[in-house]
Amino acid sequence: MRVFSFFAISLCICFSSVVYALSLSDLSNKDASAGLKAALEKGSLVAVAKLGVENGFLGNEKVKITLPQKFDKARELLKLTGQSRKFDELEVSMNRAAEAAIPFAKPLLMDAIKSMTVKDAKNILGGGDTSVTDFFRQKTSDTLSVKFLPLVKDVTDKTQLAKKYNSVMAQAQKYGIAGEQDATVESYVTKKATDGLYLMISEEEKAIRQDPLGAGSKIIGKVFGALTKK
Repeated sequence: MRVFSFFAISLCICFSSVVYALSLSDLSNKDASAGLKAALEKGSLVAVAKLGVENGFLGNEKVKITLPQKFDKARELLKLTGQSRKFDELEVSMNRAAEAAIPFAKPLLMDAIKSMTVKDAKNILGGGDTSVTDFFRQKTSDTLSVKFLPLVKDVTDKTQLAKKYNSVMAQAQKYGIAGEQDATVESYVTKKATDGLYLMISEEEKAIRQDPLGAGSKIIGKVFGALTKK
């Protein structure tokens, strides 16, 4: 029985090695599509889960939302009068707004995966290390911005300094030193929230590419393992 078990295990290991040693050209369109969709789903769901919780943005230095540099002088002035906490409160509010908005990205990301075409699949397979992230950005960035904006505004409007932010940025726009996406606190946070989401998806994509077998999915391992052989 032990000899048989050892033989069976060895056979499974050998078979697994053969499967994941396949080159990209050996994959069927069905397998390639299934593997890509599985990777897209895994990367997006993990990113949403990490960001759409308390301190998902505030506690992550990679995506933490801070005020534009234009507010540095104002922060220093308030610091002298012991009121710098007002800016701290605004930054906390900005990050909380992003954390509250992120879960609403999930259905949009899932819809993007379902809509993936053969051309999309070829672009991902033939693209670089961020082709999965690029796919999501192309398919969802505009829709996410529209979806996030009112959600973010609902949170930031409750912070007193939100109006101050908008006033300062309105003046900056007049002199051409602030872009349209920075013009209001809600548009600024919305942009930062979407950027943070795509950044975290890219982190997951890199992890899958570096260790396909570690993704915990046979089909992801098969497809992304083959990408290293192309």
